[in-house]
Amino acid sequence: MTTGRRAVLASLAGGVLAGCAGPRSATSGATSGPPTVPAPNATPAPNATADAPASAPSATATAVTRAEIVARYGHAVPRSWGFDGPGVVHALPKGKREIALTFDACGGPGGSGYDQALIDFLRKREVPATLFINSRWIEANPSLFRRLAAEPLFEIANHGTRHRPLSVTGRSAYGIPGTRDAGEVYDEIAGNRAELTQLLGAPPRFFRSGTAYCDDVAARIVTDLGERFASFSVNGDGGATFTPEQVRTTVASASGGSIVICHMNHPEGGTARGIAAAVPKLLARGHTFVRLSDAVR
Repeated sequence: MTTGRRAVLASLAGGVLAGCAGPRSATSGATSGPPTVPAPNATPAPNATADAPASAPSATATAVTRAEIVARYGHAVPRSWGFDGPGVVHALPKGKREIALTFDACGGPGGSGYDQALIDFLRKREVPATLFINSRWIEANPSLFRRLAAEPLFEIANHGTRHRPLSVTGRSAYGIPGTRDAGEVYDEIAGNRAELTQLLGAPPRFFRSGTAYCDDVAARIVTDLGERFASFSVNGDGGATFTPEQVRTTVASASGGSIVICHMNHPEGGTARGIAAAVPKLLARGHTFVRLSDAVR
């Protein structure tokens, strides 16, 4: 791990990803989920440039059931907890000046808003982005979701069913209880995956848990279910708590290969104005913007 990467993670450990925070008293997810997870999409992204690592989902993988995941990982003991793990992608391939802007829509109490100014700016400047959307946000904004999903500028990704940190031991992050076992990890991934597959006509390629935390066992389950766990290298809006100037300064400092995390569910925050100020500066420095599928296999 590079010194810069350690600095990013250290700074994040001291600040809450508030845009993804849920009720403190929330309980873990349901004990049963969809019987099977749709098989991964076998068609690679048309502009994919990175070689898939050994831990990447297999294009020929078959549907996996909850029972199979529990049998495989029910007694596994996690060794790590944080923003990284097996198969987790936190940067784009090296050697290019591409940057991936990603925006979480977390849903739930206080988290189902829609930052129209942000989305309108991305449309006006034709800036592609990956939108990580939770089941609760879809339920609160069905017509908005359909419109976003129909726009080629945006890629829709899986932000979980109940917006939980992804743990096999119930470990929490920022006071939000995590999934309690391998079965609940399956439920958190598979519930929203099934909903997105039905709505989009194809399964999502990327997953990010609530708070972006996971342990290494849960990260392996994400891969087994056919998705890539997408972390980040730049915390662009501090969980929708940054001022516009803080967002501008942080995002404008992103280097080529960065994956930037921000939020699209807090229109009252500084994200939209900060992104609108940062994007022209990045373009002027020769950077381009991509969806995750454009750069990561």
